[in-house]
Amino acid sequence: MQQSQIVYQFIDITLHPPSAKQLHDWFNQAGLSLKNWFNTSGVQYRELKIKNRLPQLTPAETFNLLASNGRLIKRPIVSNSTTISNGTKVSVGFKAIEFNQTWC
Repeated sequence: MQQSQIVYQFIDITLHPPSAKQLHDWFNQAGLSLKNWFNTSGVQYRELKIKNRLPQLTPAETFNLLASNGRLIKRPIVSNSTTISNGTKVSVGFKAIEFNQTWC
């Protein structure tokens, strides 16, 4: 994003995870499944056996779980908003081609 001279605000969500409400708002904008919000290659995901737990969790429980541990969240989360819930686009994770098509 620096190469494209796009102004952005970096928030380390491993230290300052978004709230369950913020995650819910982003979820509604992104159009992804709940599983896509998890860092499935992360140590926390494996240690907490999230793969086995996820099918039994309600959406509210899922957002609360993600909000409780920023290391569970797939990164980066990018939104075109100056506030958490008023953007029109949200992407989760990084795939160069898709990221560039959406944001550059």
